[in-house]
Amino acid sequence: MTHPTFPLFSRILHWLMAAMILGMLFVGVAMVTSLSDYGRLVALHKPMGIILLVLVAVRLVNRLFNPPPPLPEAMPGWQKALAHGTHLALYALMIALPLVGWGMLSAGGYPVALGGGVVLPRILPHDDALYAQLRMLHTALAYGLFGVFLAHMGAALVHALVFRDGVFGSMATLRRR
Repeated sequence: MTHPTFPLFSRILHWLMAAMILGMLFVGVAMVTSLSDYGRLVALHKPMGIILLVLVAVRLVNRLFNPPPPLPEAMPGWQKALAHGTHLALYALMIALPLVGWGMLSAGGYPVALGGGVVLPRILPHDDALYAQLRMLHTALAYGLFGVFLAHMGAALVHALVFRDGVFGSMATLRRR
């Protein structure tokens, strides 16, 4: 079944961010389990988080100018509501995680170095107790993002392999809109 596709730029942003988010989740897990590579992983994690924050802003602006194609009319209302809720959760988490991480590092007195001598300003004052709370929140949000990411990926696969209603192809196809 054919279904309208997302614009090419939207698809590129989607897949780029999906790969980066998955990479960030794995880097985050590796960071908390590795003593020998911790410094290198953190040095990778910080700029990737900021890049993702910028990309989600670009993606939101792009979405305003290029709304997604409608979901199939035959899709039950509860599935449409769940799809919209999942997307809202993904966007909220894609914004919250890097901001909480930046705030956590600011509260801990750690610089957010992006490389090339670029260091972001602190967004919160130094406060060890706040750092500890934000660190727990950052971890909880990361688990939440992983869960929503898996649900989104599972739903995409169900659309591709079971329903075959064109929803997966609207984001995965290489054909023009």
